Amino acid sequence: MIFRETAFQLKDGRRALLRSPLESDAAEMLAYIVRASGETDFLMKYPEEWDGFSLEQEKAFIRGLREDPDRCMIACFADGRLAGTCHISFRTVLKERHRAEVGIALLREFWDLGIGTNMFLELFRIAEERGGIRQIELNFIEGNERGRRLYEKMGFRITGVTPDAIQLKDGSLLNEYMMIKRL
Repeated sequence: MIFRETAFQLKDGRRALLRSPLESDAAEMLAYIVRASGETDFLMKYPEEWDGFSLEQEKAFIRGLREDPDRCMIACFADGRLAGTCHISFRTVLKERHRAEVGIALLREFWDLGIGTNMFLELFRIAEERGGIRQIELNFIEGNERGRRLYEKMGFRITGVTPDAIQLKDGSLLNEYMMIKRL
């Protein structure tokens, strides 16, 4: 699914642009996800787990997203650089068609500038335009209080927990929390 381009102003006055990633963004997208994965323990992969993911694979991934009517990724560019991404995936089986899943990640230098809020507003708009979506779901990892505050601000509420779902390199175990926002 292709997202229509939209601009907005960051809290610090700079302009940001939200748009679908292009194949020409593939190298920057790969560098971004490796960097973001190293800036927090709250993404699902460590930076080295992206090793071996080729530029051609990333281009194919982007192409697939753009062609898939049930998935949409939005990239945020600030100062001409990739600041973060978010996505929405719609369930397609009859019994689950009322559900969608979302995820979001930002580089640390772009935290607290309003990007996450703007991304969520666009994801909600996409879900509403699709029609029939009654709830949006996400998961977050224990300790991600910054993310939790944003999710709660955007109307998500905790609905469950998977104990010890995440094991960090040091062996510590963290819970994973499920959240739902009703539309």
